[in-house]
Amino acid sequence: MDVGKKQALQLVCALMCSERRKRKRPRVWVKEWRAARGQQGLGVLQRELETHDGAGFRELLRMTAEEFDVLLGKVEHLITKQNTKMRRALSPRERLALTLRFLATGETFKSLRSQYRIGTSTISKIVMETCAALHQTMKDDFLKTPSTREEWQTVAQDFETKWQFPHCLGALDGKRINIQPPGKSSSGHRNGRLSVIMTAAVDANYKFIYTSVGAQDGVPDAGLFAHSDLRKAMDRGLLNFPPPEPLPNSDIVMPYMFVGDEAYPLRCDLMKPYPGKQTDHAQRTLNYRLCRARRAAENAFGVLANRLRVFRSTICLEPDKVVKITMASLCIHNFLRERGSEAYAPPAFADWEGGDHVLVDGAWRGQGMGALQPVEHVGESNATETAEVQRSLLRDYLASPAGSTPWQEHHIS
Repeated sequence: MDVGKKQALQLVCALMCSERRKRKRPRVWVKEWRAARGQQGLGVLQRELETHDGAGFRELLRMTAEEFDVLLGKVEHLITKQNTKMRRALSPRERLALTLRFLATGETFKSLRSQYRIGTSTISKIVMETCAALHQTMKDDFLKTPSTREEWQTVAQDFETKWQFPHCLGALDGKRINIQPPGKSSSGHRNGRLSVIMTAAVDANYKFIYTSVGAQDGVPDAGLFAHSDLRKAMDRGLLNFPPPEPLPNSDIVMPYMFVGDEAYPLRCDLMKPYPGKQTDHAQRTLNYRLCRARRAAENAFGVLANRLRVFRSTICLEPDKVVKITMASLCIHNFLRERGSEAYAPPAFADWEGGDHVLVDGAWRGQGMGALQPVEHVGESNATETAEVQRSLLRDYLASPAGSTPWQEHHIS
């Protein structure tokens, strides 16, 4: 090929490449529907509600704007991201609001993608990072197990004042959180389901004062307490309980104790009701008074599941992510309970007392527990003689003038 033809061919090729470059659409970093995030979506609605509609804001995130700002101040330094040349980073306020909306509704990441105009994978990352930050910054203040005798005695005094049960250090209960990791079969797991176990001790004000959360499908239900770190700490005397003291208005010396249902072992530091229906009057008295105290745990789990509705249905995430979500939720629950937040727990949402101390079911009981299911197990029967004697002493005390309440006879069947 002569030089002239070669140069002409090169010129034609250059013109064709230039034309293709002109026709090629410019690259767009974000899709158009995401680019409108600053003008549309729930993020914009939240800002409007925060300014003009406090009730709407409370319904959106289950807390007041002031409570939201307090939480933001706790985690802002951990969830702040830097802008890049390619795009603006989501602000800490947006990240926290998105996470709280997920916890409050339990909506899927795909659903939240449309509401917040953020990609699904980005939402997943934001939620996990923010939940981890919430737990990290709040656990020492809002998910702390009492560690001194004085702190335990404060818990016991609250139980005596509110639930009329003496020497009570907390109500024990456990739940299975039903989950289904996306893209994975649940076959081979208990009852065809994979679950995360949450065991807890709750104080008289429905706050969680001890929690253990994890995937424990290898441990039979009946062995959950036996294998728990709480049981080990109790056995070794590591919890710094107050020493045994006389019961109020009495010279009967009684240890301080947790309370649990029939599934728990009877111990000197753990009281359970008398089993069966063939019980005498004094035994029914103890069962009635103990049931009142145990309502603290029922209400704590009930409020948690119905206000942070991520627990209302099977959670489609891996177990380690469910653990992060749960620990953050417990911190938020305790934070809002400590503040007495009516945005989180409106009046009559939890159980309350009517006339003559009649216990009235809270509104949450009409909605159930969702994905928080009871742990199915049979009770341990190997109680020590000392524990049996202690229950008998407590039974007789609660039925006596020194330990009875003026109204209990009206409620003991």
